[in-house]
Amino acid sequence: MDRLLADCGARLGFDLLGNTWNPVVLYALGAGPRRPGDLRTEIGGISAKVLTETLRRLEGLRLVERRAFAEAPPRVEYALTPLGRTLLEPIEALGRWSAAHGEAFVAAQGWDD
Repeated sequence: MDRLLADCGARLGFDLLGNTWNPVVLYALGAGPRRPGDLRTEIGGISAKVLTETLRRLEGLRLVERRAFAEAPPRVEYALTPLGRTLLEPIEALGRWSAAHGEAFVAAQGWDD
């Protein structure tokens, strides 16, 4: 079986999680809806521009939904869609792998020298 060919469905998840910020934002939204400023604070190290681009990309993929509230000042929240929630398990599994093997991985790369 050619599971990793460019047109193979198995590549969808790899391509989606291959973007640095996609899994981070999805994971952060796993705890519930968040405003963009709260997401930036929680995630750390992400610019407002990159966060906006990531949220728009994930919204376009129907993994995240944007909710605008008719308030003054305007308020916007982002939340996972049911499909987006299905990605939490593999993202959390990768997080467990990182916690268990991260130090060995860094050492093997020579990054800790």
